[in-house]
This record gives sequence, C-alpha cells and structure tokens, in this order.
Amino acid sequence: MKELGRVITAMVTPFNDKGEADYEQAKKLARALVASGSDGLVVVGTTGESPTLVRSEELKLFRTVKEAVGDKASVIAGTGSNSTAEALEATRQAEEIGVDACLLVVPYYNKPTQDGLYQHFKAIAESTRLPCIVYNVPSRTVTNLAAETAIRLSGVPNIVGVKEASGNLEQIARIVSGSRPGFLVWSGNDSDTLPMMAIGCHGVISVASHLVGQQISDMIDAYLEGKVARAAELHRHLMPLFSVLFVVSNPIPVKYAVNQVGFKVGPPRPPLYEPDAKTAAQIMDVVKKYKIDLPVK
Repeated sequence: MKELGRVITAMVTPFNDKGEADYEQAKKLARALVASGSDGLVVVGTTGESPTLVRSEELKLFRTVKEAVGDKASVIAGTGSNSTAEALEATRQAEEIGVDACLLVVPYYNKPTQDGLYQHFKAIAESTRLPCIVYNVPSRTVTNLAAETAIRLSGVPNIVGVKEASGNLEQIARIVSGSRPGFLVWSGNDSDTLPMMAIGCHGVISVASHLVGQQISDMIDAYLEGKVARAAELHRHLMPLFSVLFVVSNPIPVKYAVNQVGFKVGPPRPPLYEPDAKTAAQIMDVVKKYKIDLPVK
C-alpha cells in the first residue's frame, strides 16, 4: 500500500463567483498544499463541502486533484455516504479514476447499530481494492463508531485505519491497543494531534494545514524524533489557530482565512455562508499572528 502520510489536509473545494466548482483553482490549491507540508489530501470530505456537491463534481475533483499532484502526495477520495449502495458506487468510480485511498464517514442521520456499521464498512471495503479509512465524527453524524467496532473493522484487510474525531482519548487508546498491527489512527481534530500521537496514533487529517502545514509537520517530526518539549511548544503555539478555525462550522472559518491571506477559494455553498463581521474579525485577529506556510501568488 502506498504510504498515505502523517499530515493529510482535508482540502476545501474552491468555488468561483458563480458558486461553481473551480477546478483550475483546485489544482493550484492541491499543489500549494503539497508544497507547504501536506503528505496527502482528502478531497470531498467535510471540509470539502461534500453535502452540497453532486456526484459529477465530486468525480471531477478526484480526477483533477490526482492529475495535479500525481505521485507527490496521496489523494484520498471522500466516498462515504449514509447509503451503502451510494458509497459502494462512489468508491467504485473513484477507484476507476485512480485515487490512492477512500475516506468513509460513519453513516449520518439514519443511526445504524454497531453491527450495521461493521457490515456497511465491510461491504464497501470488499467491493474495492482501494485502502479504506473509516471516519468517526459523532458531532456531525450523531452515531459514534465504538472502539470495539473499529477494532473489528481492523480485521478487514483493506480497511487500513480510522480518522478519529470523537475527542475521546480513552476510546482512541482502546482502538490503538486492540487493532491489528499496522492499523493506523489519524487525529480528526487539529487540537488533539499531539495528545493522540502520545498514545500511539499516526498523524492528522487536518484543517489548519491549509495555513500552517509545514509547522504541523515540524511538530509531528519533533515528536517522532524524541524532541517532546519542542513538539509540545509547537502544539501550544498553534492551539489558538486550531481553536479559531472551529469558532463556527467548518469550513466557514478556514475558507475565509485562506481567502484573506490571498489564495482565492471562494465562499462556502449555501446553507453555509461567510462569517459575519464580528466572527470574521475574530478569525483574522488570530490568523494574522501566524507565519502562513501556504504559498500565495
């Protein structure tokens, strides 16, 4: 399996002034993210506004980003759904395009049982040769992927890991301890990255890496090199930025910030809207205190 990376950016989807997906800008953003510390990119995840993209846009984004970065970074397609049949079809199409892996969110709204979650992910994984990453984000899906279910899923050969955004370190520790060797856990929250690394996790699928990707990479490298105090110092330094990028629903803050630092990605799609003046000022009061790694032309 291709190494998917320790710093993976959950990439925003650029839109033009008409609200259409801007594929040329997506290419530029993908290359800029790789140049500023990202080992991989998740395309059409939560941060990529998957709820308001249609399938034809999603597939074109997978193809566009993969063509833009080639083998310089992994491209992970967000193909999950609360419909098993929909997720199966989206994953099949993404595999035909040539992405490196897929990200499968816990089904939302319909609240499956834990056995239902296992059967859902197992069916998708068995339909593809792609490595599959399960995505647990109960703040959005309502349903939590229990540690026991994640451990059970680690027995499916091409389910290679989980993006854990529950914030429950006890649960995450059980997954790390109980899963098969080589099963990886990525932090789904920037603010949890270093604590999760300390209990054996692999890296982060990040929002803040749009702006400070190299600094997040430096933090992880410092930890892996045994420079724990330095890693902690970098993590503490970045925490205000991690927090403000979630002051309202993601990706509203990060899109606003990326636009403001000079890399145009357009506004979010309704029902998400740009931040009000007070929130916008709050975001930029924090962002302006940081060195921005993203190359802006």
